[in-house]
Amino acid sequence: MRTTTPRRWRSGTEPSNARSDLKLRYLLSLTFTPLFALATAAFAVWAANSPAYGAPSRGTLTGFAVACGLLTLFAAVDLVVVIRRRRTEL
Repeated sequence: MRTTTPRRWRSGTEPSNARSDLKLRYLLSLTFTPLFALATAAFAVWAANSPAYGAPSRGTLTGFAVACGLLTLFAAVDLVVVIRRRRTEL
């Protein structure tokens, strides 16, 4: 069977003209920045107070604390970017 091409071609400018939902990004960043910050602190305290050969290990808890710290940083940077874009666009 022969396939047909679409009748309406895209202009090719969609990626440059695409717009993200700034309200949703703002809400998600505002929600998850403190959540990840609290998780970072909780995992760090848990790792500091865990026994040397306990389960989960200190290395695992430290890894979770670092991962949550990176997610906190990412969410905070996204929050700053969204706030700057909302000031200029809205």
